[in-house]
Amino acid sequence: MSQLNQFNQPIGDALPDWQPRPHPERVVLDGAWCRLEPLAVHHADTLFAAHQLAADTRSWTWLLREPDSSVDDFRQWVASVENLSDPIHFAVIDKNTDKPVGSLSLMRIDANNGVVEVGHVHFSPLLSRTPMSTEAQWLLMRYAFDTLGYRRYEWKCNSLNEPSRNAALRLGFQFEGRFRQALVIKGHNRDTDWFSILDSEWPALDTAFRHWLAADNFDADGKQRKTLEQWRNNGKD
Repeated sequence: MSQLNQFNQPIGDALPDWQPRPHPERVVLDGAWCRLEPLAVHHADTLFAAHQLAADTRSWTWLLREPDSSVDDFRQWVASVENLSDPIHFAVIDKNTDKPVGSLSLMRIDANNGVVEVGHVHFSPLLSRTPMSTEAQWLLMRYAFDTLGYRRYEWKCNSLNEPSRNAALRLGFQFEGRFRQALVIKGHNRDTDWFSILDSEWPALDTAFRHWLAADNFDADGKQRKTLEQWRNNGKD
């Protein structure tokens, strides 16, 4: 609820104890299905091979880069980003194989205001639509909210990228609006859709993630018993 100043103007809630938050670090985040490691050149060859398992290059359509034509090109790209402080890229490691199967990053880091975005999400066929993919997102959210104490966690995507929009909503992000003609990407206009999770929303979402990721939420064939959306609705069908 907004407060009023001496001129009877609304000025927003007071945050008398707010302090700038720590900048994210290149840490390892461990889960049950996967772990996140700072992306490094030693991941490049295996991760490139995982992406090559895709039938075509449609997963690159919405990325800012064109597909790498060779493992050497991909290795060079990893080398160019592995020491950046923004974005900080993480490799998603399948704990069953101990191999990288995708990557994502924390970016547009605003430690003063406690705001950070998840981006550069690129999951190979070995990761997409698996429990690992959800756990990877949850691990990064938990790091931002619980470890670093950020107030706002963002997701942005091309407004035409329906899979990304659906993923954001499934993960519990709230749609906030569309920035028209925000970017020119690969010679085409991009309208950008904005989504967010706030720290006040995080505890309930965290609980839903934990229920969904629990071993007993999956049957013997690995099929989910309840969806993430159902767990957000207190486990109701």
